[in-house]
Amino acid sequence: MTPRDQTDAAESVFELESTLESVDLAEQIAVRAAAEAGLDDDQQYEIGMAVRESVINAVVHGNRYNRNKKVRLTVRMRPGELVVRVADEGEGFDPSQVPDPLASENLLSQSGRGLLLIRAFTDEFTVRRLVPQGTEVVLVKRVREPSPPRSEEAEREG
Repeated sequence: MTPRDQTDAAESVFELESTLESVDLAEQIAVRAAAEAGLDDDQQYEIGMAVRESVINAVVHGNRYNRNKKVRLTVRMRPGELVVRVADEGEGFDPSQVPDPLASENLLSQSGRGLLLIRAFTDEFTVRRLVPQGTEVVLVKRVREPSPPRSEEAEREG
């Protein structure tokens, strides 16, 4: 992993190896950034899992474990949200062609749940092809407003 300096202090870029060890590292980076961005514990877990699934897809399906190819992880904090980009150097894919993991014929399949989890754990999820090759996914997680504290009267009644 080599972080590259950025002129915008709210953005960090990491170049990761195409190994499963990079998955844990990417998740740790995302969770730490989520905490710094003000996301609550549940949101930190959710973005961590979404990044984990995205990097697994980049390593396994995109770069096919090719050690000559890298996974680029970009983490950017903006007011009220965290934006994470995961890019691989693979051939690319069309998300509409990924079988629905909830369809009865796919329920016992060992793969295909990653995109479902990513969509469930993020507020926005987009996929785009990179030129000359590769795929980039963009994950957005917004900071939730804290729930107002319950009044003493509501506590007694509830």
